[in-house]
Amino acid sequence: MDRLFDHTLLRQRRLRALAGFEPGADFLVRRVAEDMAERLSVVERQFDHPVLVHAGLPLAATMMKATGKTADFTYVDMCEIPGVEPDRQVFAEPDLVPLEPGSADLIVSPLALHVTNDTPGVLVQLRHALKPDGLLLAATPGAGTLGELRESLLAAESELTGGANTRIHPFADIRDYGALLQRAGFALPVADIDDIVVRYPDMFALLKDVRAMGMTSILTDRSRKPASRSLFLRAAQIYAERFSDPDGRIRASFPVVHLSGWAPHENQQKPLKPGSAKARLADALKTPEQKLPR
Repeated sequence: MDRLFDHTLLRQRRLRALAGFEPGADFLVRRVAEDMAERLSVVERQFDHPVLVHAGLPLAATMMKATGKTADFTYVDMCEIPGVEPDRQVFAEPDLVPLEPGSADLIVSPLALHVTNDTPGVLVQLRHALKPDGLLLAATPGAGTLGELRESLLAAESELTGGANTRIHPFADIRDYGALLQRAGFALPVADIDDIVVRYPDMFALLKDVRAMGMTSILTDRSRKPASRSLFLRAAQIYAERFSDPDGRIRASFPVVHLSGWAPHENQQKPLKPGSAKARLADALKTPEQKLPR
């Protein structure tokens, strides 16, 4: 398996972000945790064995427990999570889910799937760890995340050097994640997207937040040569020219793909067989039926 991401570097970046935590830098984690807790609140179930997987921070678990739907969480992560008792933590790399088969009835994965080297394999592990009729809730940055920054850096580097390095991670499309849920064997899979746009005074304020979140590049095939000051200055100019609002503030996109799926169970709702409908759609819509050409 090709290792697209350097998880040793990811661990270093996360530890650095936690050690130098800046108030407000967790805005994306907090927004996603709030959304996921709201989604859980409408599920008519109680979850006695919930697990938070590779979240970095405990916000999602804290907010979900506040809904009254869950017991205390177990935590799987690559480094120690602040504020969580040591006996509730299990340590593993992002490509591993070291849980016993059928041991969890709820698994929550906020902002983690995008840095896995084997996303299909991770989803299969998550499904196997769920009890029958157990629920997976996941959220991950989708295609277009930091797209403005990517375009500005590529344009500036191409202009200055005649070439360009990949400095922003690739992010999968919502359709890819939906297909992966089905491939992993989840029942009733659902994928939707929350288009989050954040405004900054300039590109350097955005970069400061990206570093504070531990989201800078961990690509294995990244350039080891430090980017020059002239590159960032030119990229900031291009960013302001192409992606600023009338007040001069720039836009940064963080589209988040939300995923849900259930471990199969015999009591779950099943799709109807083709041709088993008792009424015609044309009758319901009060329109003439038109047969498709063969």
